[in-house]
This record gives sequence, structure tokens and C-alpha cells, in this order.
Amino acid sequence: MYPAEIVIPMKEELTENGFQELVNEKEVEQLMNQKGTALVMINSVCGCSAGTARPGVLMAIRNATTKPDFITTSFAGFDLDAVRKVREYMMPYPPSSPAIALFKNGQLVHMIERHNIEGRSAQMIADNLVGAFDAYCN
Repeated sequence: MYPAEIVIPMKEELTENGFQELVNEKEVEQLMNQKGTALVMINSVCGCSAGTARPGVLMAIRNATTKPDFITTSFAGFDLDAVRKVREYMMPYPPSSPAIALFKNGQLVHMIERHNIEGRSAQMIADNLVGAFDAYCN
């Protein structure tokens, strides 16, 4: 498990911009049992998370005209129970961090895995997400 002093600033980059934290299994279950669309950002300490994943997801939320009903985050290597539970909903995709998933009524409809984040710009990730929001968040 990562030390809190490393993780907290990376969490706050999202939570200070309106993302709700998922820190345990119960919160994940509650989210997935709600009607509507939910974005889940599996946050991470890695460079691609800081360089493109977090900036890209924030850019998407700021610039999209159609947005998910719920915007959430959980931190890999820190929010262990919540991440494990979210990953059950992300099946058949293997565990990945960072990762960005869009759910509709508890069903996975769009997934961006780490290998789709590495080597891509924040703008490319934002554009990908805005397209998914337009397709599923109406």
C-alpha cells in the first residue's frame, strides 16, 4: 500500500474538481446499483497517470457538453477494497492502473486501459472520453 502523503495530493487533483471518492466495496456497490452513467477513474502513482490520465479526464469533464451522472475515482494501491470491487465490474478487462471506465446502469460501456493511456496526450484521452459521453450519457 502506498503512503498517504504520496497518494493524497494525487487524489485531491480529482476530488477538488468534483470527483467523488470510492474507498470501499459498499460505495462501489451503491454506485453500480444506481440508474444512470458513472465515470470511474482508477487513479495511480505512475507517470502516465500524472502526465495524461488525470489531466485528460479533467479536460473531458470540463469541456464535455454531455457528462456522466456520477464522476468518481478510486486509487490503485491505496483504496484496495474499492479498486478490487470496481475491477470486478470491469471484467473481462484485466486489472489496469490507471484506467478509466464508463458504466451505464452498472454495465461497462467504455474502457480506457493503461496501454491506451501510455503514449497518448491528455487531449487524445479527453477526446476519447467526450466521444463516449456523447454516445452513452444521454
